[in-house]
Amino acid sequence: MKAAIIGLGRMGLRHVAVARGLGLDVVGAADPRAEARAAAKSQFDLPDGAMFEDAEAMLAGTRPDCVVVASTAPSHARLTCAAVEAGARLILCEKPMAVSLDDCDRMIDRCRDAGVRLAVNHQMRFMDQYIRPRAIVDAPSFGGLASMTVVAGNFGLAMNGSHYVEAFRFMTGEAPRTVAAWLSSEAVPNPRGAEFSDAGGCLRLTTASGRRFYLEAGTDQGHGMMAVYAGRYGRLEVDELSGRMRLATRAPQDRDLPTTRYGTAPLLEESDIPPADALEPTRAVLQALLAGENHPDGEVGRMAVRVLLAAAVSHEAGGREIDLDSADLPGSRVFAWA
Repeated sequence: MKAAIIGLGRMGLRHVAVARGLGLDVVGAADPRAEARAAAKSQFDLPDGAMFEDAEAMLAGTRPDCVVVASTAPSHARLTCAAVEAGARLILCEKPMAVSLDDCDRMIDRCRDAGVRLAVNHQMRFMDQYIRPRAIVDAPSFGGLASMTVVAGNFGLAMNGSHYVEAFRFMTGEAPRTVAAWLSSEAVPNPRGAEFSDAGGCLRLTTASGRRFYLEAGTDQGHGMMAVYAGRYGRLEVDELSGRMRLATRAPQDRDLPTTRYGTAPLLEESDIPPADALEPTRAVLQALLAGENHPDGEVGRMAVRVLLAAAVSHEAGGREIDLDSADLPGSRVFAWA
C-alpha cells in the first residue's frame, strides 16, 4: 500500500517510521521547509522523487492510498480534503483535528461522502497509561470512577488538553456533557511559532451520569503530568512521565462505611507502567485504521474540538457552564492552534 506523509516535524518523522514499520511504501513526504525534508530524507533514506515542498503536488503526483496529515492544525482540513480528492482511501490526521468546528464537519462530511476512512491521532485507547487505570477503577475494589483530575505543566489545552478530553471519554465510556473553563491571562510564546497560540488554565467537564474531569494546566505551571482517579473506595495516582502508579483502596471491611470515613487505613500498591510515548500508540492507531477496527474516528476528533470551543465560550462568560447538548456554539470561530 502506498503512503504519504504531510509535515516532517518531530511527529511527522514518527509517522514515517510507523508507516515503514507497518510495511507501507512511503512514496511521498512533504514539508515546505528544506531542512525538514533533508532531515527526513537522510534519516529514512527516502529517494529524491519522494520529497516534495508542496503537499498537494505530492498528492497529485504519487496518488497514495494512505495519507498522514501531520502538518500544523490550520492546514488539516484543507489537506484532508485534498487527500480525498487525490483518491486516498485512508487518512490519519494529527490533533487537534482542525482549528474550527466547521472545519471538522467539512472533513467528516467529505470523507464520509467519498467512502474514505478517517482517523484522528487521539491514542488513549491504546496506551497502558489509560488501559491499566481503567481496569483498576472498573474493579469492585475501587467502587467505580467518580472523578479524574490532571495536574500538568503548561502543555496547551489544544496541543495536549484535547488528548485528555478523549482520555476522560475512554475512562468513563461517556462523552462530556458540560464544560466550564477559566483560562490564564498570561500570553506565553508558543514553541511552534509566533503565529500560534494555545491557552493554559483550568477546565471542568461532567458527564450525564455525573462523573467529573478537572484539568489544571495554567501558564504559571511548568512541570510534569499527573493524573489522579478517585472512586468510592479508592484513589489512583499516575505520574505519566515517570511511569509510576500508586493505588490506595479501602480494606474490604471498611467499604460499607460512609464516604465521610475517608481516613480509614488503606491498602497500598505501587507499580510501574511504560512512560508516555508517542511512537507505539501512533503505530496502534494507524494499525487500527488499516484494519478498519477501533480507530479514533473523526467524531472523536470533533468532540475534542467542540469541548475546546465550549471552553473558550465559557471562559469569556466568566466560567459559565456550557451544556453541550443544547449550546449553539460558533462553529465558524477559528483558533490559532498549532
